This record gives sequence, C-alpha cells and structure tokens, in this order.
Amino acid sequence: MFLCFVLMFVLFDRSDAQQVGSSEKHYIYYKFTVLSKADIFPEFSAVAVADDIQIKHYSNEDWIRSILTEDNWINAPEAPPDSRDWFLHQIRILSNCTDSLCSELHVLQRVIGCELEKLSDGSVNLRAFDEYGFDGEDFMAFDSETLQWIDKHPKAKETKIKWDQQTERIQFLKQYLKNCMNWISTFNNTKKHSPDVCVFARRAPDDHSKLVLICLVTGFYPRDVEMNIRLNRINIQNQISSGIRPNDDESFQMRSSVKIDRNHRGSYDCHVIHSSLTEPVTVEWDGTCIDCKTVFIWLVIAGAASLVLVLVLGVIGYCIYKKKKLNVCIINKIFWAGVNTAFAFGYGPNNRTETQLKRGSRSGSKRTLITYLVVMMVETDNTYGRDDGGKRNSSEHFNHVV
Repeated sequence: MFLCFVLMFVLFDRSDAQQVGSSEKHYIYYKFTVLSKADIFPEFSAVAVADDIQIKHYSNEDWIRSILTEDNWINAPEAPPDSRDWFLHQIRILSNCTDSLCSELHVLQRVIGCELEKLSDGSVNLRAFDEYGFDGEDFMAFDSETLQWIDKHPKAKETKIKWDQQTERIQFLKQYLKNCMNWISTFNNTKKHSPDVCVFARRAPDDHSKLVLICLVTGFYPRDVEMNIRLNRINIQNQISSGIRPNDDESFQMRSSVKIDRNHRGSYDCHVIHSSLTEPVTVEWDGTCIDCKTVFIWLVIAGAASLVLVLVLGVIGYCIYKKKKLNVCIINKIFWAGVNTAFAFGYGPNNRTETQLKRGSRSGSKRTLITYLVVMMVETDNTYGRDDGGKRNSSEHFNHVV
C-alpha cells in the first residue's frame, strides 16, 4: 500500500514541467494532496513550488514561507482560497465514504498555477492550469478559455456536470489564473548559477573496441539547459541522457553519453547553453579515459605476482636442498664424534687413529665399538625430539648399552 501511495505522487507530479532545450521557463504552482484516511502521512498537505524551489508549505491551517525563499517570490500569487475542509469533503464524495469514514485509502491531488516559456526566437508562451488527479490518474482539468471543466476519467463525468454549474467559482478561477499569468510575464528571476562542465571517457563494458564518451554538467540554475556532445562541431546522434536531476544545494546536474571508437579520429567536445551564460560554453575532450589503464595495471600486477611466486618456490626448493645436505653433514659428524668418544672410554686400540678406522681397521674391540656407534646414532636421533635438549652425555649412553 505504501509503494502504491508513493507511485501516486510520482504519476501526478509537475516536477517535469521544464525539459531540456534552448528555451527559458519559469513557473509557479500550488500542489494539494488529500488522503481519504490518515496513515503515516497527514490527511491534508500542500506546498508552493516556484522554479523547482519550495517557497511555502501548509501547516496548521496556515501557509508558512520557507526560510530559504528568494526575494523574487515574495510577491508571488497567493494560494486559492479553497479550504482544507473543502478538499476533505471532495475526497469523501469521490471515495464513496459513509459517515465521514473511509475503509480504503484514496488520494486526491490538485495542481494550480501558471508558467512562462521564453523561446529562442524571442516569442513568449503563457499557460495557466488547474488540474486534478485521483488515485494517481488524471481526473479533471479547467479550460480557462472556454471556462469549462474537462473530464479525463470516467468517474469524473458526474463531478464535471456539478462543477460546470458553479459559475461564481468558475469566474474566480478565470481571474486567478489571469492574474498569475500577468505576474509571471513580468517575472525576472535573478537567481542564476553557471554550470561546471567536464568531459571524459570510460571503456564500453559490452564492446572493448568502443569507449563511452561522457559529458557532465552540474551546479547550474535555473533548471533549463541545452547540452550536446559534438564531433568536429557537429552534434552526434543517439546520445543517451540522464535527464535533469537535482543536487542537494537546489542546483541541477545532467549527463549525456555516446559510444565512440577506441581508435577515434577527430575533435570531440561538449557544448552547453544555459541562461546564466552570456555565451555557450564548449569544453573539448583531451582524450582522458578514466579506466582504460585498469587492464594494463592488472596485467602488471599478475606478472609481478607470478614472478614473486617463482622466487618463493625457488627459495623453498633451495632451503629443502640445503636442509638435506645439512642432515648428511650432521649424521657424519655424529658418527665420528661417537668414534672419538669410544676411543676416549677405551673401546678401541690406543694406537688406532680416526684415519686408520676409516681405512677399515678391524683390530681391537670391534664388536663393542660398532654396538656403541649404532646406539649413539639412534639415541642422537631421539635427542632431536627430547624436551631435555639432549643433555645426556656419551658415557651415560654407553653405560646404558653395557
């Protein structure tokens, strides 16, 4: 239900009153919103909007001027005198409510105001409007020329007949809309901000042989702007526009883009026309692509990572090789240390040297010596896994064997 309610506001919104173009537009309107039953939103609300700026809002049966309202809008036309109770009465009738109670949620909206369009040839178009919407659809509109209501929905036929008979109200609306057009025809909005323009490119995500050339215009006010991406001073066709969007400082922004060949030829630029400028602004593209170097950077990173991996594997292999060689040296040293220890304890001819043993001398206590050496190697191997650090001396080993 909440989503549907939000969509109703969107469908019957006049925020698109100004479109992209070379003309200059100004407008003011009052917008009323009425709910058949109050929920998280108030049953009645109203705002006054002028050139995309809220200048007033309705609160506690009074119109309150916005703090940020420009002096330009102080003398703007007041809201029509239709009261809050009048709007609540209308929605109860349209919603078929009984005893002022409504079981279903319905929305009635009204937009009344006028707008001025100054064309590039110097001509001026004026328009006044008083339009109603019901549940997000066009409902009724007042024709200030024929002084009749136009029904835009099947449910509006009965209301049209009734309102066409209210001659006093029709005459009031005629004068109100005429005064609005007289006022806005002399209006001169002094609030203007010139746009900032930048041009850049990105890789096309679906075609690596293409680039997406982007022109971004931001910070401008009023809302109307004309912007084109050009090749050799000629407008490019098939440009994609984001439409005019608001910034948080009451200025606006717009973006246009077009696909071009990566190996482009010619001069590209962004051409902008805005009422704040004494002459159009043209910004040439300098060939900048904000993400074209990304692929190259990733290739460099991948190559560097591969090189590091090879170096790490090489170091690991070298360490394994050195460790094996070191183990052989340790075993050799342990063996001859055992031989010398055996000589020290008298197990072996006193006149035998290590060199003679290496040559295969078999005299002396050969059997006891061999037994000792074997046990020495076994015990030494176990020593590397002992918690006492292998502090047991050679004599203890030998006595243990004996």
